[in-house]
Amino acid sequence: MKILFLSRYQNKNKRGAESFVTELSKKLAKNHQVSIFSESDSDSLSKILQGKYDMVIPINGRLQALKASVGRLMGGYKLLISGHSGIGRDDIWNIAVVRPNVFVALTEFQKEWAKKFSWGTKLTKITDGVDIKKFTPVGEKIELNLEHPIILSVGALEWYKYHKRVIEAVSKIADVSLLVVGEGSMKKELSELGDKLLGKRFRIKNFDYQDMPMVYRSCDLFTLPSWEREAFGIVYLEAMASGLGVVASDDSPRHEIVGDSGIFVDVTNLQKYATAIEEALKIDWKSKAKKQAEKFSWDKIADQYNQILKYL
Repeated sequence: MKILFLSRYQNKNKRGAESFVTELSKKLAKNHQVSIFSESDSDSLSKILQGKYDMVIPINGRLQALKASVGRLMGGYKLLISGHSGIGRDDIWNIAVVRPNVFVALTEFQKEWAKKFSWGTKLTKITDGVDIKKFTPVGEKIELNLEHPIILSVGALEWYKYHKRVIEAVSKIADVSLLVVGEGSMKKELSELGDKLLGKRFRIKNFDYQDMPMVYRSCDLFTLPSWEREAFGIVYLEAMASGLGVVASDDSPRHEIVGDSGIFVDVTNLQKYATAIEEALKIDWKSKAKKQAEKFSWDKIADQYNQILKYL
């Protein structure tokens, strides 16, 4: 098949959606002819139609997805949308208005939610994945200039990642450091809070994606208290593949992703959150975490997409 990904920010951002396109496109290219349109090309219906594709996968929703949907009338291709927007208005639009040939939910929780709006659209669940050859417990590490044990939190510095809760919870634990990795509009606010509550035990940094395997290996535990409407969270998989246990929000999507490789807690209760981090630091998670991550290898995820493509 000729497959086209429409990913507006592919060359600019390294979020879960862009990682999804990068990794899945490489795997699908073994059996299909795969192209990626980024920036203005991703919103050009004329360029989409010129390629005579069999399958188009818009990533950015809304107008991009609607254009791609209209293009089916002229291009005759199928439309697949993955639920990277998460539970909310964007994916309601993607399901109920755009009406793709198939909507791929990333968790069972999201799939059950999507049923309310599907109205005949084929629904399936395929999670995101992780490169288990790149993210491993064994390999080179990086000097972080923090005392161990080091708690790691990775994600955009935006309100819905709730990094503030991580800083406040870790501040209740003696002799523990915190590294927050990411960029975003809350960087100044989070930096000031971390410096105030943790001092030399705190860093906010950003790394090239190619260096992230070393960052994970250099830490002792992973946590990210994102809200339950977050679509998935590839960073949990990267952490587990690197041998780290996880302290996560006690919600259905996180249970599905983390399994028995971590501790789940009400992250709005800072004392309980801090206690969960302390307990998790006492456990050797490496074997369980790696085994859980292997369930989500990109090879397995690509196989599931190939099965979907056969029947569309």
